Amino acid sequence: MSVFPSATLRSSVVSRLRAAGCVFAEDEARILLGAAATPADLAAKVRARAEGHPLEHVVGWAEFAGLRIAVDPGVFVPRRRSEFLVATATALTGPDALVVDLCCGSGALGAALAAAVPHPVELHAADVDPAAVRCARRNLAPYGGRAYDGDLFAALPTDLHGRIDVLLANVPYVPTADIGLLPPEARLHESLPALDGGTDGLDVLRRVTADAPHWLAPGGSLLFETSERQTLDALTVARAAGLDAATSWCEDLDATVITATRP
Repeated sequence: MSVFPSATLRSSVVSRLRAAGCVFAEDEARILLGAAATPADLAAKVRARAEGHPLEHVVGWAEFAGLRIAVDPGVFVPRRRSEFLVATATALTGPDALVVDLCCGSGALGAALAAAVPHPVELHAADVDPAAVRCARRNLAPYGGRAYDGDLFAALPTDLHGRIDVLLANVPYVPTADIGLLPPEARLHESLPALDGGTDGLDVLRRVTADAPHWLAPGGSLLFETSERQTLDALTVARAAGLDAATSWCEDLDATVITATRP
């Protein structure tokens, strides 16, 4: 595609996207025009987006914390509000820290943290979705990170036991009954295990907090995102596991993060 598409072509793409209900049609048109290799490729990408596929799946990447994160079809798309989780974790990450991104999806959180800190870290990640792990391996490679395919801590090398300084766990926290209320882009095109948190949305969190004290180093912290309505219950879950838990909130991103530290 030309670096400078004609005004007529740009207008045509914008109109198609608007007709499909895309709120940010002009911005999306710019991204699609920039990502398409040929006119036929552009037509296919515009059609996929108009049919409801997430823009990030259509172009193969998502912008997150200033990085371009590879996101393949079916893989959870990193949300901008999770940048607050990364920022909170970054403040706790010292030189040569051992960092694990659990329920990593594309590995966006681990990659963003590694890019944000001014010193090297030892970075690992894990996810139960093989497609997500393939993305994570590509996204973490520039930072020397490794990604593993498996269920929570069972996927990690055993020599990390008791050594983790910063544990990012963007666990799914949508209650099962609320999955049908999610935007079609998420519920139809993203991996269900990345969204479904069980009856009250805290099932996966309970599993993580139950084992986290055994994997964290003394003074190490587990950080996870939750909804405002789940905050008190999530704090209770973390404290019941013997962790010292506190809440942070970012008004601009409407994001709630809990930091749970091993004493």
